[in-house]
Amino acid sequence: MADTPSVVGLTVPDFSAPMTSGKPFNLSDYKGKNIVLYFYPKDNTPGCAAESMSFRDLYGRFQKENTEIFGLSRDSLKSHEGFKAKLAMPFELISDPDEAVCIMFNVMREKTMYGKKVRGIQRSTFVIDANGTLVKEWRNLDVPGHVEAVLDFVVSYNKHS
Repeated sequence: MADTPSVVGLTVPDFSAPMTSGKPFNLSDYKGKNIVLYFYPKDNTPGCAAESMSFRDLYGRFQKENTEIFGLSRDSLKSHEGFKAKLAMPFELISDPDEAVCIMFNVMREKTMYGKKVRGIQRSTFVIDANGTLVKEWRNLDVPGHVEAVLDFVVSYNKHS
């Protein structure tokens, strides 16, 4: 599949989606804060757990950088609640069963798993700045070292903005 054209530099339209706190996520509610939005394929899978635990472990450092973290997959809120509790995540998970947010960020891909074609989320992370502008994206990423790279970017971005 061809690479997705970058939309870095564009304002992210306000959107709403259900999240684990019981309140809806509304991008506009976080004006004035940076947002890290990471898309992952499925709750309770090894790569997704490793990525989420890395965000969990560095959460305090992101908070010091005026940055909120949100994980997003197509899993149900019930699945998210269990995954969040199991890993003691201090941030919310967003449920996108109808793929509206996934489509907005163009992260849905056709994959081959066990010889079958399936549609799924391409592991991706986006940083949205305090003004609602998409300032960085990582697509089709590898988990090891990724969260540290996101934190390094946020620290550097905050110093220069």
